[in-house]
Amino acid sequence: MNDKKTLELENVIQEDYTNIAGIIVIKNNDIVFENYFNDYKKNDTIHIASVTKSILSILIGIAIDKGFIKNTEQNILDFFPKYVLKKREKTIQKVTIRHLLTMTAPFKFKSEPYTKVYSSEDWTKSVLDLLGGKTLKEDFKYTTIGLQVLSGILISAIGKSIHDFASENLFSPLGIKTPDNLRIHNKEEYFSFLKDKYVNGWVIDPKGINTAGWGLTLTTRDMAKIGQLYLNNGKWNNSQIISSEWIKESTKKHSQLNDLAYGYLWWIIDNQDNNCFSAIGDGGNIIYVDRLKNTIISITSQFMPRAKDRIELIKKHIIPNI
Repeated sequence: MNDKKTLELENVIQEDYTNIAGIIVIKNNDIVFENYFNDYKKNDTIHIASVTKSILSILIGIAIDKGFIKNTEQNILDFFPKYVLKKREKTIQKVTIRHLLTMTAPFKFKSEPYTKVYSSEDWTKSVLDLLGGKTLKEDFKYTTIGLQVLSGILISAIGKSIHDFASENLFSPLGIKTPDNLRIHNKEEYFSFLKDKYVNGWVIDPKGINTAGWGLTLTTRDMAKIGQLYLNNGKWNNSQIISSEWIKESTKKHSQLNDLAYGYLWWIIDNQDNNCFSAIGDGGNIIYVDRLKNTIISITSQFMPRAKDRIELIKKHIIPNI
């Protein structure tokens, strides 16, 4: 980006996207724009909210690549042999990993009971109790707490902590510092984690299991590395971190919410040939990957309700100018 376009973008950010912490634009393997706002610096971590979901998708893919999990059609109850089914509850027996990855799993709630789950001693079991219902319709139903079942599945499959598995197989190979485990004990600490300016860690439940739908902190550069890994079809420094087959499968349409297609915990921005996809988190956190333009855009943002759409920012003010 030339100086004029850079100044224009910075002005737009400061006027209309006031909670942005950092932004990196990479095109053809070169950083063409990088800047930080609101006193954040390149090494500051931030809660990436639902971008955590896409990280879990990667970890599930790695676990399948390594043979810990058979495939996405494996039933979730295979991983919880001690779980006791409620009487007349049959639907949960049909739920697979794919249903969780595509947001088509059936849950017995209209609005997510965060307090009920996060005040329990076993978040995975609490969510399992909410799965099921009369039928498995495979309708799209976005959930954050529901993905805690994926964490339980990973723990059961890999036989070690998610923190260690992620560090060994994803973060360390990419040069990302693995956040320390962080235990949140009450509502005050929960809101502090969501709203405080500087936070670090990866939230765990009382049993030490890391969150799947939220709760991970990374830097803007860390997120850009995840985007680069996907743009490179799973390769990093000539090492295949995750299979290209998983990346292809996880970034194509499997379900739909209004006009947006959904893959395996990744949003498909351009459904034509699946060339543009994103990990999107509340408040304006995003990893945006455009295969055709060989571009990655990473944006971290401090939590703010109803933050202005980052896709609009990217399509209107960034992509046309690089």
